[in-house]
Amino acid sequence: MAKKVVATLKTGKGKEFSKVITMVKSPKTGAYSFKEAIVPNEAVKDVIAKS
Repeated sequence: MAKKVVATLKTGKGKEFSKVITMVKSPKTGAYSFKEAIVPNEAVKDVIAKS
């Protein structure tokens, strides 16, 4: 499944998007998990600031 996303991002309008991976700490267990999102290049700073 990841291969399909990467292949799509390399063609055409895919250069207008970035894949953002953020680390989130669970308040219940204290364990860290990772959240992935594909966002427009203009919104990258906003997404990172939210987390």
